[in-house]
Amino acid sequence: MTRRLLACVALAAIAAFLVAAPFAFKPYGVFILSMWAVMSIAAIGLNLTLGYAGQISLAQAAFVGIGAYVTAYLTTRGWPFWSTYALAGLVCFAIGWLLGYPALRVQHHYLAFVTLAFTTLVYLVFRNEEWLTGGIYGISNIPRPSVLGWPMDAPRAFYWFCLAHLVLVSLAAWWLIRSPWGRAFVALRENPVRALSLGVDTRRYTLMAFALGAGLGGIAGALYAPLVQYIDPSPFALGLSLNLLLMVVVGGSGYFFGPFLGAMVAVLLPEWLRFTEGYYLMAYAVLVIVLMVFCPAGLLGLAERIWRPRPLPRAATAEPSAPPVSAS
Repeated sequence: MTRRLLACVALAAIAAFLVAAPFAFKPYGVFILSMWAVMSIAAIGLNLTLGYAGQISLAQAAFVGIGAYVTAYLTTRGWPFWSTYALAGLVCFAIGWLLGYPALRVQHHYLAFVTLAFTTLVYLVFRNEEWLTGGIYGISNIPRPSVLGWPMDAPRAFYWFCLAHLVLVSLAAWWLIRSPWGRAFVALRENPVRALSLGVDTRRYTLMAFALGAGLGGIAGALYAPLVQYIDPSPFALGLSLNLLLMVVVGGSGYFFGPFLGAMVAVLLPEWLRFTEGYYLMAYAVLVIVLMVFCPAGLLGLAERIWRPRPLPRAATAEPSAPPVSAS
């Protein structure tokens, strides 16, 4: 009970900080916090695919890019944001479902190569199809939405807009993980053959894991486009997929709060290290290497290992033997 109370107090303190943080930062700091919220949504999607369902994917950057380009292309041509937002999520959900079919035949690093090829293909489309994406010139002047007549143009307003989306996505993910679907994802990750023998439709849940993760990537992209208000192909290359993978692994793959903590490491930590000037990227790389060496299960895996009570030695837990009966 004490640990649960401490966890609730910590979550309340973090929530209060996230709501009040924009008042303590300049516009660039608010922009970085907004980027953290957007990348956390994309990492939650990858955590569903990789952390819970056990399907290795390097395609999350492609889905973020697809969602961003759908929103940017349509909103700059007069479409309302909310219709493009829904369309971005649905398009990525459908593509993710189709991309899940190779996962029915290949696993592990072979599946990683398939998703890597898909990311490369999408990046080349973004770069070369200028009639659709603008090519290397990208799409600019992406408008920000309004909610009930309240414009989201100000940095603080759009940050709260992104934070509200993160809260809603987190609640939906929390429900999903604790539903029969979430238990089926975990069974699929732990032992697909045993899950199939127990009646779990592994084919459907594999496709659903890819589709849900891709859909959340599309939602993150739909928020990313109006956040930066200019997109080109370069942010959606393989580097973003590796960065999202880093968020999931460093935070703790298969842990609910792993993507939030991992996004802090990947998005906020480089900014906190800027006091080292030209060495901040080197310092960031060294810190990540140290984390992965000493925390292979992620930061939350390390915390769980520290907080979990250690079992007593077998001799100490054994019942005392009965005293010997003396012969008389």
